[in-house]
Amino acid sequence: MSTLTDKQTSFWIDSTPKTSYPSLENNISVDVAIVGAGIVGLTAAILLKRAGKTVAVIESREIVTGVTGYTTAKITSLHQLIYADLIKEIGEQKARLYAESNQMAIEWIAQLVEQEQIYCDFSRQSAYTFAEPDGELDKIKDEVNAALKLGLPATLVQETSLPFTIAGAIKLENQAQFHVRKYLLHLARNILGNGSHIFEKTRVEKVDEKDNLCQIVTNQGIIEAQDVIVATNLPILDQGLFFAKTYPKRSYIIGAIIDPAKAPQGMYIGSGKNSHSIRTTPYEDGLLLLVGGEGHKVGTVNDTKKLYQNLETYARNHFGIDSFAYRWSNQDMTSFDKLPFIGKLTPFNNHIYVATGFSLWGMSKGTMAGILLSDLVLGKENPYTELYDATRATPFLDPELIKSNIDVASRWVGDRLKGIQHSSFAEVSKGEGKLITIDDEKVAAYRDEEGKVHAVSAVCPHLACIVSWNNGEKSWDCACHGSRFGCDGKLIQGPAVKDLEKILDEG
Repeated sequence: MSTLTDKQTSFWIDSTPKTSYPSLENNISVDVAIVGAGIVGLTAAILLKRAGKTVAVIESREIVTGVTGYTTAKITSLHQLIYADLIKEIGEQKARLYAESNQMAIEWIAQLVEQEQIYCDFSRQSAYTFAEPDGELDKIKDEVNAALKLGLPATLVQETSLPFTIAGAIKLENQAQFHVRKYLLHLARNILGNGSHIFEKTRVEKVDEKDNLCQIVTNQGIIEAQDVIVATNLPILDQGLFFAKTYPKRSYIIGAIIDPAKAPQGMYIGSGKNSHSIRTTPYEDGLLLLVGGEGHKVGTVNDTKKLYQNLETYARNHFGIDSFAYRWSNQDMTSFDKLPFIGKLTPFNNHIYVATGFSLWGMSKGTMAGILLSDLVLGKENPYTELYDATRATPFLDPELIKSNIDVASRWVGDRLKGIQHSSFAEVSKGEGKLITIDDEKVAAYRDEEGKVHAVSAVCPHLACIVSWNNGEKSWDCACHGSRFGCDGKLIQGPAVKDLEKILDEG
C-alpha cells in the first residue's frame, strides 16, 4: 500500500501567493453584490465593472480557494460523453447551443488572456475522451458523429500520445488549459476601485429582495445592492430547490513530477464511469502530471484515503511514476438534466440571480455563466438565456433524480434511527473522527494528534442531515447537499452558512 504525500493542497493554490483583501467593516451600497469569488463571480464582476457598475465581491474565506481553486483547470467543450445524449434528450437545436456556449467561453478566455497579457500558463490543447481497450468504442463513435453534427471540430482517433493502448478516442481540437488561480487573481486586481470592492472572510448569511433593492446580511455588516449574483457552487439560499435538482459529486486529484519527454500531449478523460482525467501543467523547470478520478456522491465513501491510493496505483502502472507531489479533492453539483442552472433564483425574483450545476466542467461553464449573468443584470440579450434558465421545468420524474432524492430522505431519517455504536470519546483514536451518541444526541468527535477532543453536533445546519467522517480529508461531509466542515466543525463549503454547533473543544 502506498504512502500518501503530506502535501494535501491544490497545486493552483500552493503555487500562488495568498490574498489579503479586507473584510467588510462598514455598511455599504453598490450596484451589484456578488456572493462567491470563484470563476463565475469574478468573471461577472469584471464584466459589470467594465460596464460602469459598482460591484462588491463577497467571499467567506479567501478568493479562489473554493471549488474553482481545486479544479483540473481544463477549458473545453468536450465534457466526457454528452452530445449524443443531449441530442436525444433535448434535440439538436438546444444541443448546438450548449456546444456553442462552451466554445464561446473558451474563446472569451483566450481573447482576455491575449488582450491583457495574463501570465497564467494558458495554452491551446486538444481534448480527448478515450475508451479503454475493453471499453465502449461505439459510444465514442456516436459522440464523434454527434459533435460533428453540432459543428464541433471533432475527429475519431485510434492512437494518442498516452503511454498505453486505447480502443479509440474522440479528439476535439483547439481547446485550452491554464493555471486558473493566476488567471483569476489577475481579474480580481482589476475589479477594485471607483466604488467597487472585494471582501474576504465575510460570510453572507441571507439575502432579501424588496421592490428594487436587495439587502445582503453578512457576519460583518450589511450591503445594499440593486442586484445580487449568488455564485457559491450550490446557492446558499434555499429557494429554487436547486439542492433537489442537483447532487454533490466528489473527485480526487494527484500531482506528480514527470519527465517532459514521457509526458502526454493534450488533455484526456476516460469514457467509463470509473474514468480518469489526465493533463500536465508547467511546474518549476519541468512538468507536473495531474491524474484525477475515483468520483462518488458526497458522503457515500468514508475511506477516501483508499481513493487516493487507487489514483497513485493508476499513475504508477500507466506512467511509471514513483513519487507524488500533491493530492487534493474537489466537489461540484451535478445537474440531473445535464444542463447548468443560470438565471433568476425563482420566477418571483427580479434581482437575485444564481448559477449552479456545472457537473465538474466549471471552467467553460463557469465563464459562460459569468457572461450570461452579467448580461441579465445589464438587461442585454443573450442567446443562451432560455437554455440555461434557472427556473426551467425540471424532469422530477427522472429515475436518477427520484433515486437521489429518495437517498437524501433515507439519509435524513435513517441516520437518526440507526444506532451509532460509539458512546464515548475514549473510542476515538488520535487523528480519527467518529460519530458517537451522547444523551441520545448525535455527536461528531475528532481527536487531534495531541490527543485533544473536538466535538460538535453531527447535525448539518443546512437542512439537518447527519454528517459523516471523511478520513482522507479529515472533514465532516454532508451526503444530502454537499456541505463540508473541518474536523473542528468550521464550515468549509456550503450551502450551509453556519459552523457545526460546538459541544466540546479541549483545545
